[in-house]
Amino acid sequence: MKSRILRFALLLALAFSFSAPLEAQCPMCRMSAESNLKDGGSAGKGLNAGILYMLATPYLLVGFFGYMWYRNRRKEHDSE
Repeated sequence: MKSRILRFALLLALAFSFSAPLEAQCPMCRMSAESNLKDGGSAGKGLNAGILYMLATPYLLVGFFGYMWYRNRRKEHDSE
């Protein structure tokens, strides 16, 4: 069990150490979407849909893995 936690912590540390800084993109995206909407475009709607998609993905993944964990724990409990 401890080796699983250690592997997970190592994987998490590696994921955070190799992530690219993305904060600089936010003002550029906002200005681009605002200028597009002023000109009658619909890029802002697509940007909002993309934001909602990225927001929902982690919750769906956590929910899926939580359900799988619950189901496996329930099977273990029922088999005892």
